[in-house]
Amino acid sequence: MQFFLDAIAWLFNPANYIPGTQSPLPIQDRIGEHLLYTALSVLGAAIIALPLGFFIGHTGRGRQFVIAFTGGMRAVPTLGLLMALFLIVGSTVPFTQAAFVASIIAFVILAIPSILAGAYAGIESVSPAAVDAARAIGMTELQILFRVEIPLSLPLIIGGIRASVLQVIATAVVASYISLGGIGAIISSGIGLNDNNRILGGAILVTVLALVIDGLFALLQRFTRTRGLDPAPIDLRAQPVGLVAVTGVPVDEGKNNVHS
Repeated sequence: MQFFLDAIAWLFNPANYIPGTQSPLPIQDRIGEHLLYTALSVLGAAIIALPLGFFIGHTGRGRQFVIAFTGGMRAVPTLGLLMALFLIVGSTVPFTQAAFVASIIAFVILAIPSILAGAYAGIESVSPAAVDAARAIGMTELQILFRVEIPLSLPLIIGGIRASVLQVIATAVVASYISLGGIGAIISSGIGLNDNNRILGGAILVTVLALVIDGLFALLQRFTRTRGLDPAPIDLRAQPVGLVAVTGVPVDEGKNNVHS
């Protein structure tokens, strides 16, 4: 218990928040870096995964390939991927930038499966009756996608983004082994200095940050839910991509008749 209290005391020590403090302090700068890495990575992954997930969910084309591909990506060892990218990127860009570039690429790769699964499963979970009704009143396929399917599937889409954000927050700590900043740098320096308060303090920071971000996304999911038209609940973080895809509401002939 005393060990934990000492770490809390270290976190609340004003000296650790003074601007210009010797690296890796001050703490607020490392938190800012951690959030920046997460935002850039999830944004990059969303740009790639959301359009692809919408297309597959709406048309059903390429479903098996994407299920296998994203399932394989989830099995990629995080630290191994980081090290490999660090060596590859380090041979083409200055060493001081290699850790940042390699880490962002790795984070984007790691964030894609969850976002893709959320977009794909979300679109497929929309009631076929709603899609058929929209098609019956003359909506085009794009109008059905943007005015019916995406709004109704927003909770699942946000759920996928939520899972990817948490994954990147956790992985960014490991990336301190290739000289990346963020909260992981605090933990790494604590290991180097044999400073248990700093190690546990950094771990608490990451945990609190993840819980706060997760809570914000949970609220966002709740506010975007359409009453009476909720898709079947799916915990994207607890299931592999393939299983998520098949546990959504089955797609009937309404979506199979998509006009290309």
